[in-house]
Amino acid sequence: MTLNIPTLTLNDGHPLPVLGLGTYQIRGGEGMQQILAAIQSGYRLIDSATNYDNEGIVGEAIRRSGIPRSEFFITSKLPGKYHGYEDALMAVQESLARMGLDYFDLFIIHWPLPKRDKYVEAWQALVTAQKLGLIRSIGVSNFEPEHLDRIIAETGVTPAVNQIELHPYWVQEQNLLENEKRGILVEAWSPLGRGSASMHEQVVLDIANKYGKTPSQIITRWHIDRGIVPILRSTNPVHQRENAAVFDFALTTDEIAAINGLNKLDGRIDGQDPNEYEEFE
Repeated sequence: MTLNIPTLTLNDGHPLPVLGLGTYQIRGGEGMQQILAAIQSGYRLIDSATNYDNEGIVGEAIRRSGIPRSEFFITSKLPGKYHGYEDALMAVQESLARMGLDYFDLFIIHWPLPKRDKYVEAWQALVTAQKLGLIRSIGVSNFEPEHLDRIIAETGVTPAVNQIELHPYWVQEQNLLENEKRGILVEAWSPLGRGSASMHEQVVLDIANKYGKTPSQIITRWHIDRGIVPILRSTNPVHQRENAAVFDFALTTDEIAAINGLNKLDGRIDGQDPNEYEEFE
C-alpha cells in the first residue's frame, strides 16, 4: 500500500510533505534498500546530511525508485567545518554530486556553532546557492531565536525551515512560537524521543487505545496537529508504513495538552550545550 502524505506550504511558496524519513545511521547497500522501501510506501521527504555519510545511497535509492525527481523533497545539511562562504558554496555542489542531483529541495545549516561565529557567512552562501538554482528552499537546524534574528537582519532572508530536537519530553512551546512569529516552519528531529520511553507513557497508551493506533502513531500525530513536520527514522518497512498511517484521525486540544504535560527537559542535551555540537542527530 502506498500512502498519500499531504503537504504544507513554506514561506517561500514551496510545498513540504507533513512528515519525512530521517536517514541518520542508515548507510550502505542495506540502507539503500531501507530508503527504497520507505519511498515505495509513499515517503517523498527524505532527510540526509553530509555528516551522515549516506548522500550517495540516498541518491541511488531515488534513482532506483523509478519515481520522477520532481515528486521528491530532498534535504541535506551543511556541517560546521564548511561554514566559510566559499567552503559552503563548494559543499553544496559536492553534496549534489554525491547524490547525483541537479538541485536540493531544502539545504540547511546543521548547527549554528555560535562560538565559531561563522553561521552568518554560511547563511549568505546558502542565499547565493538558492539564487544560482542549486537549492529551492534554504533553512537551518538547531538555531535559537537570536541566531535567527541575526541571519535575517544581515541578509534580509528568513529561513523556510528550522529543524530542532522536539518530542514529548521536550515540547519546545516557546521555541515553536518564536519560529511561528518569524514565519518559519519547524521540523522535529528525534520526534519520538531518544529511546522508546515516551511510547510507554500512560497518557500516550490511553490515547492510542482510544483511537486504535500505536503509541508512535499518536506521537507522530501530536507533532502534525501542532504544525510540526516530524522527521521519522525507521529501517523497518512495517514501522515506516505505520508511522505514516496517521491521516485518518486527529487529536483533540486536551489530548495535545496532555502529551505536552510530559515535558521534562530544560534545553540541554546530555548535560552539554547543544549549540557546540553537531553529531547528536
